[in-house]
Amino acid sequence: MTGVPAGEATLDRVAWIELSSVTLPLAVPVSDAKVLTGRQRPMTEVVFLFAEIGTEDGHEGIGFGYSKRAGGPGQFAHAAEIAPALIGEDPSDIGRIWTKLAWAGASAGRGGLAAQAIAAIDIALWDLKAKRAGLPLAKLLGAHRDSVRCYDTSGGFLHAPLEEVLDNAEAAVAAGIGGIKIKVGHPDHAEDMRRVTAVRERLGDAFPLMVDANQQWDRPAAQRMGRALEAFDLTWIEEPLDAYDAEGHAALAAALDTPIATGEMLTSVAEHCALIDRRAADIIQPDAPRIGGITNFLRLAALADHHHLQMAPHFAMEIHLHLAAAYPSEPWVEHFDWLGPLFNERPAIEDGRMHVPARPGLGITLTEQARAWTTAHTRIDARH
Repeated sequence: MTGVPAGEATLDRVAWIELSSVTLPLAVPVSDAKVLTGRQRPMTEVVFLFAEIGTEDGHEGIGFGYSKRAGGPGQFAHAAEIAPALIGEDPSDIGRIWTKLAWAGASAGRGGLAAQAIAAIDIALWDLKAKRAGLPLAKLLGAHRDSVRCYDTSGGFLHAPLEEVLDNAEAAVAAGIGGIKIKVGHPDHAEDMRRVTAVRERLGDAFPLMVDANQQWDRPAAQRMGRALEAFDLTWIEEPLDAYDAEGHAALAAALDTPIATGEMLTSVAEHCALIDRRAADIIQPDAPRIGGITNFLRLAALADHHHLQMAPHFAMEIHLHLAAAYPSEPWVEHFDWLGPLFNERPAIEDGRMHVPARPGLGITLTEQARAWTTAHTRIDARH
């Protein structure tokens, strides 16, 4: 055993961990503003890092992280290097385990790929803890609500013609989605305005509508577009500037009535603190798999609540539904239909809200198709 000496409170220990890299193919290549500016290629797949953990007493948990376009093999490799430090640990001591894993890979830092590798393991430990308690994760954390407002992003990308975006929006609303986000950031700003105008007209003036520029405006363009978009009564403008331009976001947030949302690309609590300290976001958008898992997400959530920020976690609704339900003020959760083939379960959506499942933990299990898409796998136990 590699864990700390047992005390009376240590009732169980981690016996094994399995790590899997799973490549999810997308039905069509996906483009946002980063593709139109030539900074990235269209996205054709998403690579997931799954961590499955088992204990000596037979309890199990599952967690995941992901990478778009690059980083998947690196996440898997780093997780495999640090995972032996988990064997023999009390799975309830999640905060201490996070620190131990961070020190095990300290030369790679505590953000970026290193944090994302830890995240999958951290999320699995929280899933295990909630399952052992017989509670949905939201209830273990202390839910403020049993359902969360949800908006759809998957139907509004820039590769889709406007009529398809409009049809996708109508279908999402018919399915019970409570908000629609579309991508902007065309080199021709008039095209952005045309698409936003058409979607607003189709949805009506009162329906929640968001736009996302994916960091592709400079400061002057963001100011001009922000002023032009004020007329549409948007719920927020997302990532108008580079993710690390806290000063620019702060100036924009102060100048516009429309709320500014950002934070999804950041990979540490410290990076988010820079946004919060400069009042650079009205709506904070942390991503648990990117920020280092649920442990770090909860640290940030406490800080965001202290500063009276709204919250709309990015992607990974299977995780963020629980975390959003536990945030004190009313949040949003992002609906994507991409991950459907990976899980046997689907979140229930009705009247604009996504409902916390009654199943213990995250309430997810992997499909056989997900197993078939596995490109790398390792199992680590006491004999490893």
